[in-house]
Amino acid sequence: MKFQKLAIIFSLLIYISCSNNGILITGLEGVSKSIKEQYAPDKRVAIFDINFDNSDDKIIATGITNSKEAYQKLVDSLQSLDVSYINNIRVLPDTVVGNKMFAVARNSVINIRSAPKHSAELGTQGLLGMSLKILDKAGDFYRIQTPDNYISWVDKGGIQKMNKGEFDTWNASKKIIFTKNFGYVYNSKQQNSTIVSDITLGGLLKYLSEDASFYEVKYPDNRTGFVKKSEAVVYENWLKNLQPSKENVEKVAKKLEGFPYLWGGTSSKGIDCSGFTKMVYLMNGFVIPRDASQQINAGKQVDEKLNFENLEKGDLLFFGTEATETKKRRVVHVGIWLGNNKQEFIHASGNVHISSMDSLQPHFDAFNKNRYLGSKRYLGIKDKEIINLKEEFKF
Repeated sequence: MKFQKLAIIFSLLIYISCSNNGILITGLEGVSKSIKEQYAPDKRVAIFDINFDNSDDKIIATGITNSKEAYQKLVDSLQSLDVSYINNIRVLPDTVVGNKMFAVARNSVINIRSAPKHSAELGTQGLLGMSLKILDKAGDFYRIQTPDNYISWVDKGGIQKMNKGEFDTWNASKKIIFTKNFGYVYNSKQQNSTIVSDITLGGLLKYLSEDASFYEVKYPDNRTGFVKKSEAVVYENWLKNLQPSKENVEKVAKKLEGFPYLWGGTSSKGIDCSGFTKMVYLMNGFVIPRDASQQINAGKQVDEKLNFENLEKGDLLFFGTEATETKKRRVVHVGIWLGNNKQEFIHASGNVHISSMDSLQPHFDAFNKNRYLGSKRYLGIKDKEIINLKEEFKF
C-alpha cells in the first residue's frame, strides 16, 4: 500500500517535472528510501545503499545491496513508473567475489572491522571454525556476514575461502568444540610438542580421530593437530547434552569474570558488553544478535515497572537513555541478571565483573541503575532473532 501511494505521488512528480531530472531524482530517492526502510533498516545486518544521478540527461542508478528482494522491488517500482535509467547497481555477492562466496575462520579469533583497513574500528570478532558468507572484496579485505547476520570487513589472513561444495562439506563434518577459556592445538601428542596455534572458548575444528587423551583435528585450511580431550568435546555430543538453563547461564558468565573489556570483542581474548552476553548465550546453545541495541529487540519484555521484582536469573538488562521528543531511545550497555537476594548482575565494563542494584551492597552500581531501560528474557522464548543451535541451523 505504501509503495502504491508513492507510485501515485511519483507519477505526478514526473508529470509536472517534464524533463526536469532534478525533480525526477528527488522522487527516485524517495522510492529508494522507502524500500530501504522496509528491507534494510539496520545497516549492520543488511545493505541497501543506492544513489541516483543525472549525466547527459540520463538517470543513472548506482550502489550496492545484498538483498535480492529489495533490489527487485526497486526495479519493479521503476518499471511501473516507466522511468528510463542506466542500472549500475551491484547485488552482492557478485563477480568481484567469484565462485568462492563462503569462508570459515582459520584463526583462533578473527577481527572484523567497520571498513576494509587495519586501522578501522573493531566491529565484532569471529571464532575459529565459524562459518561466514563473503559479500564483497576490497584489496586484501573481504566484506563478510557472520551467523548472526552482522556485516563487516575481515583481512584475507583470517579466513579460508570456499565454494559451495567445500562449505557444505565443512558444515556437515564432525567437529570438536573447545570448552576452556584458552588453550592450544599441538603438532603432536608428545608432552613437549610444538604448537600449531592457540584456540579459545567456542572454537570449532574438524574431528579426525581420538585416543584416550587427544582429539586429532583439522583446520578449514587443512592444517592438522591435536587437542587435549580434557579441554574439548565432540560438538554433536556437547549440543545433545547441553541443557540451557538459568544456572548454566550464570556458570558460563562467571567463568569469564575478570576478563578485559575490548570494544568490538566477542571472545575470551577481550570482550565488550554485548559480546559478553553473546558469548554466554553461545555456550548455552544460542546465537543472538550482536549489539546491545539489537539484543533489546529480541526476546520477551520483562520488568516493565523497572523495579527488578519480576526478573529471573539469565535475563538481559539494558541501559542507556530514554527517547525524547527530539531523540530516539539510545541503548548503550547490557548485562545479565543473576537472580539472587543481592540484586546482582554481571557485565563487561572495564572488565567482566559483578555489580548490584541494591544501594546497601558494597558493589552498588548507581550509574547503571540510573540509566536502566528494562530487561528481556531469552531462555524459553521462541524468537527469529534467537537462533537455537539444537534445532536445524543452516547459514
